[in-house]
Amino acid sequence: MTDPIDGIDIRYHHVAFSVPDLEASIRWYRETLGFEAEWRRRVASVPADVAMLRRGVLRVELFQPEHAAPLPAARSDVQEDLRTHGTKHVAFAVRDMAAAVAELRRRHVDIVHHGTGPFAAFAFFRDNSGNLIELFEQLELWDANKGA
Repeated sequence: MTDPIDGIDIRYHHVAFSVPDLEASIRWYRETLGFEAEWRRRVASVPADVAMLRRGVLRVELFQPEHAAPLPAARSDVQEDLRTHGTKHVAFAVRDMAAAVAELRRRHVDIVHHGTGPFAAFAFFRDNSGNLIELFEQLELWDANKGA
């Protein structure tokens, strides 16, 4: 679909995270969220080992760069991270927040904040490296698009 304003066709492709242990993160995303490795390679210019994970149309790119600094604690705190400019988190839509949160808890995922507002339910959790991820159930969206 072409944007009538500027003619740029934009679609989601991926989000990227820097992680300290690529193998552990690939395993975590596979076992916790159902992503599978689409490809892996070494990027000598960074230098880093890189993997692209995929689940349907969703992709997560993981980088394990050499000599990287650890994630500052404030970056994995939902409220505190907002005080630093830059990317905050990635959000994935779910149809049933209660079921998704229950399953994450069953898998011992670090859920840091969840709730329900007038139009949406949400849950923030951390991946195995501390990166923030949000699950988002936009209540009227699923009601308006039954079966979508």
